[in-house]
Amino acid sequence: MQSMTLEQLRATASAGGVVGVTLKGEGGGFFLEIATRSGQDAILSKARSVEPRRFGNPTSALVVLRGIGIAVAQLDVTHWNPEQKDMSQSRQNRAQAMREAHEAAAYTKWLAAEIQKSIDDPRPSIPHDEVMAEMDADISALPAAKRKRA
Repeated sequence: MQSMTLEQLRATASAGGVVGVTLKGEGGGFFLEIATRSGQDAILSKARSVEPRRFGNPTSALVVLRGIGIAVAQLDVTHWNPEQKDMSQSRQNRAQAMREAHEAAAYTKWLAAEIQKSIDDPRPSIPHDEVMAEMDADISALPAAKRKRA
């Protein structure tokens, strides 16, 4: 059986080359098997490989099909076993991604508030060279032992 990327499936479907699609359950996932007018069946593969594209949820596969314009598909769950679906890895990754996104959003909000506070500060601005000269003087005034740690 040949493999077909999403772009190839889209082109084949728009040219009228798709005769039928079967959403096949295998283990804990789902795969799309495409029947073409040429008689050569294909399986939907990942974008840059021949490895089959696996859907953990049949709804995701149906959304892809509908986006391409394929409205009718068959379902084969003969070899599907929902107990084999590995939920732990995808949920852990998603939870970590959400935590990082929330942390980034909170930091961005905090930073924007700090910048706005600085812009709104009525005190006159101090030139960079003046600030650096003051910092150099402060560092020079420290005892030698403290300067090495800093």
